[in-house]
Amino acid sequence: MAENTRVLIVGAGHNGLVAAGYLGRAGLNVQVLERRDVVGGAAVTEEWFPGYKISTCSYVCHILQQKVIDELELRKHGFHVYPIDPSRVHPFPNGKVITLWHDDARTAEELRKVSPEDADAWPEWADFWHRAVRILSGYYVGPPPSLAELTERFRREGEEELLETLLTVPYRDLIDRYFVSDEIKATVSISSMDMGDISAPGSAYITALYRYSAFREDTENFGIVRGGMGAISQSLARSAEAAGVSIRTGAEVRRILTRNGRAAGVELDDGEVIEADVVLSNADPKRTFLKLLDRADLDSETIEQVRALKTQSASAKFLCSLRELPDFSGHLGDGYDPEHLAMICLCPTVEHPERSWNDSRNGRIPDTPIMQVQIPTVYDKTVAPEGCHVLSLWVFFLPPHLREGSWSEMREQFGERLIDIVSGYAPNFRDAIIDWTLLTPEDIEERIGLTDGNIRHIDIIPQQMMSRRPLPGWSDYRTPIEGLYLCGAGTHPGGEVTGAPGHNAAHVVLEELGL
Repeated sequence: MAENTRVLIVGAGHNGLVAAGYLGRAGLNVQVLERRDVVGGAAVTEEWFPGYKISTCSYVCHILQQKVIDELELRKHGFHVYPIDPSRVHPFPNGKVITLWHDDARTAEELRKVSPEDADAWPEWADFWHRAVRILSGYYVGPPPSLAELTERFRREGEEELLETLLTVPYRDLIDRYFVSDEIKATVSISSMDMGDISAPGSAYITALYRYSAFREDTENFGIVRGGMGAISQSLARSAEAAGVSIRTGAEVRRILTRNGRAAGVELDDGEVIEADVVLSNADPKRTFLKLLDRADLDSETIEQVRALKTQSASAKFLCSLRELPDFSGHLGDGYDPEHLAMICLCPTVEHPERSWNDSRNGRIPDTPIMQVQIPTVYDKTVAPEGCHVLSLWVFFLPPHLREGSWSEMREQFGERLIDIVSGYAPNFRDAIIDWTLLTPEDIEERIGLTDGNIRHIDIIPQQMMSRRPLPGWSDYRTPIEGLYLCGAGTHPGGEVTGAPGHNAAHVVLEELGL
């Protein structure tokens, strides 16, 4: 009987909650165990300063799957998005600014102010990605295809050349192929921030996988979440509890127990043992296999494969409370719509991502950090006192650990550097800040439990995607240990708040149980 099947989910990050919701609806006896006192993992809203609530890590809803939203009835349980358009504003030190809209024709007209030639190229550029995303986005919800299956699908669609381009032409080369303006090249380069080296073969393929948001039709699900990103996790938790799922916080799992090669439950940090028929780990693959399992449960080859998984692309999150909005009138003009400040990208040149990536790989803090600026309070008034605001900076491509010194030693200096950079665009920024803090990669690892502070569990690179995520032969959410499954961002389709890994893992479990 389904109700007699005991399921434990390690970690109440959003994917763990998605999996719990589906398994609970199928009638299984499901309990979610979370080491912190709040659910959500990296999708959590916290009161960092009295009266100011900020999304701690994730910061925008852009590829949460429509299927998950609808089937788990998230809107019924409090999920609400303020759709944003423009999707992003990109100012430059020379005073120019590019605004990206959901409508391609409108974006092309914006580009015409900077480069008529590039404005003419935009429709062809957009069509290229529309075609790629139309095919690849269909693989978010469901098991990943093999390369042979993907090739056959593109062949049936008459898009063999498109796939060949994605797999062999570096994203940087594509940018140079389409555009001539330095500003427009910089603007589109940010679309591959998940990848890392935009000059590497396969970087265009990764870009296509993660451009889902830019070309999704349900734009009502793209935007600022009321109450911060933690509101997604809270709605998922309420949905799961309505299906009979038990969620227990303050319950840190010390290890996953096995018996005769099969998952048998968990032992908590206080020594309590909870038995189960099925265990799903929402922890990252390295934490799951190198810390939560006994060495005797895995052969040495498997341990070395997991240890070799790449987690080189870390990030930092700057959080602050503001007495007034940063003044971007030098770029946007007097009387600009404050809602245009919802998402701002600071990446002055197309070379900046490459420099940052190279610095990061060599254990250095980049001299030219690139960042996404988000001010959710231009839409969502619930997270700050009246008339005040919160702002966050997501800083890409940082070394998980510094070659010289430590992040704790560099935190203050790097935070001040970020304030200076933003102040170069909005001169009142420093004076507008009431209080601020910076979460370094090491802080994110300690607070959220992500190995090397990697928000996507393992790097988003071709060798760790689709049927190779997290490892070849493990892409179906099963593990070498019977009854143990992975359901987090370290599985297909990867990071970001999508709900897809949790959905997919849950359905594999249900299939195994014949439900």
